[in-house]
Amino acid sequence: MTQEEKFSVFFDNITEIKIGLDYYTDFNKVINNIKTISLRLTQLNYLIGQKDMRKAVEELWEENPKVFSVMGILVAVRKKQNKKAWGRDGSKRLVYNYFDCVDHIMEFIEDSGLLTVLQDKHIKNLVDYVFGVETGLDTHGRKNRIGEIMASKIAQQFDEANISYEREVQSKKIPAIKLVLGKDSKRFDFVISCPNKKYLVEVNYYGTQGSKVTEIPRSYMDVAKKINSVKGFEFVWITDGPGWEKAKEQLNEAYDEIPNVYNLKTLQDFIDKILTNTKI
Repeated sequence: MTQEEKFSVFFDNITEIKIGLDYYTDFNKVINNIKTISLRLTQLNYLIGQKDMRKAVEELWEENPKVFSVMGILVAVRKKQNKKAWGRDGSKRLVYNYFDCVDHIMEFIEDSGLLTVLQDKHIKNLVDYVFGVETGLDTHGRKNRIGEIMASKIAQQFDEANISYEREVQSKKIPAIKLVLGKDSKRFDFVISCPNKKYLVEVNYYGTQGSKVTEIPRSYMDVAKKINSVKGFEFVWITDGPGWEKAKEQLNEAYDEIPNVYNLKTLQDFIDKILTNTKI
């Protein structure tokens, strides 16, 4: 079979993973996130409908200044994101650093637009409001969820073939690979060790088309070239999804350059290769 014919088989077998309604929002995650801050959100409800907002903030600050520590989520920002904003004094400040005094809290409320929202009671209950915010933020987790579904399907096939593997291995833990990748740190979804070869496997799924899909093949070509230059290592790329339909040319280029490219349907070819090398 020619390389062109091999790619044709590969591309013709690109499939769409079947997902259920539970893919769209992880409500257990949303509920748990709310639980950790619900008490402080309930105390912040005191601000709803207050015409003299500064006075209300001062009263709440005197009662318990820690309640303001969760206000960043009201503008859909998590503390771990380290998002910044330019303050009135012309300096750039972390969003969550606005809650260290009454003046800064008022600046946050006024400049973010929350003042009108709170005073005019566009929000009735901050716990319910943040539930909606968390639901919206969780949409960013969909990419991770579909990736996890893809990885689990691959792991299932490996398990059925009795293939041993490691999951989510950082490249920095493999000295020879860390050396060739340099600053381009990677996390391999699977690492499979055979007697004379170690396969470093990257997994992804593209359900939609976009500019990133067309850029990805070249980046993997570069990674594969570096890894495959190290004796005893091979890079493996397992990818799937209808997002590739409009990027066939770019994918074909990568398929020609990277020795090991598979999808869920052609994965058995890789499994057969592993089993053969294991017997050596």
